[in-house]
Amino acid sequence: MIAKNRITVLGSFVADLTFHVPALPAWGETRMGSSFVVGPGGKGSNQAVAAARAGGNVSFITKLGQDSFGEMARELYREEGIDTEFIPTTSHATGAAAIILDEKRGENAIIIVPGACFELTADEVDLASASIAASRVFIAQLELPVPVVEHGLRLAHEHAVTTILNPAPAMLLPETIYALCDYITPNETEAATLTGIEVDSLASAERAADRLLDRGAGNVVITLGANGALLRNRELSAHIPAMNAGPVVETTGAGDAFNGGFATALAEGSCALCLCRGRSFGDASWNRSLDAPSRRGGCVACSNRASLSAPRCAHPGSGPAARHRGNRCRAGRDLRVYERILRALPCAPGVPLHTEEAIEASAGSR
Repeated sequence: MIAKNRITVLGSFVADLTFHVPALPAWGETRMGSSFVVGPGGKGSNQAVAAARAGGNVSFITKLGQDSFGEMARELYREEGIDTEFIPTTSHATGAAAIILDEKRGENAIIIVPGACFELTADEVDLASASIAASRVFIAQLELPVPVVEHGLRLAHEHAVTTILNPAPAMLLPETIYALCDYITPNETEAATLTGIEVDSLASAERAADRLLDRGAGNVVITLGANGALLRNRELSAHIPAMNAGPVVETTGAGDAFNGGFATALAEGSCALCLCRGRSFGDASWNRSLDAPSRRGGCVACSNRASLSAPRCAHPGSGPAARHRGNRCRAGRDLRVYERILRALPCAPGVPLHTEEAIEASAGSR
């Protein structure tokens, strides 16, 4: 039986070792930093947490070591209510990421050693077949071996589960993977790597999206940072401007926040005419808070639905509608972009898309 908001995430866990510095060092340069924090991270883990805090019923597939970093992950998933049945253990060390954060510009440089999660095999993914089949959405990234990622996408596709591939970190992919992706969600750099088209404008983003569609992807969402996002498929092309969420504090985890919230909204059945469903937590899934420095890194302080306020509509089945207050970072801005994307998304791949005018007219009629 398929649960309404069931999401299976296939991905990595690494411990984030975050160094805060006034400016990023050049090669061969040593700089004094202002602070150092260790916390949970990894794209798969971040997206699983973001989806769970947005209200998703999440199962996570990864592999952990028998060490302090692995225990950090297990404790996190217990706290967040994430299903860990399909997280095997290995004697290999859990991975880590070194994140150097420029405090003035909010930019970062990251080095990842994936460790234990890179030992995950296709056979171990198969053990989660029943969980995947019972899901509404399956989401994966590229911090695992690509054959394992493709195997997971194919398994979900065979069970008619909506699939999302967040192709990060950027790398070339086998042509066979695209047709397994109902949604592919690259940023500008990742889209350029996949297509060979430099994405530096809306027009170039549209060309890159078309190339991904030609390869078999069902829907393309290219995130464009301060310029919002582009949603494109064979029936619709929509540029969704970014909403101002205030000064950028840091960008680590912004894409993971976007993808986790996006997956939850799809799992709950968000569609083009369900305007308020997109708004129920589009502003709020992920908030990087300066008041919670111990949680800085990839997996950071984020608002869950129970803590949100200011209901905005009572559309049937829309869940708790709320608007987040006080977002001050790109992560918050990205989730606001995601909210607007949902206005133009179908309930599932293949459902006819509607124009923004029709969406607004429908909202007004209620």
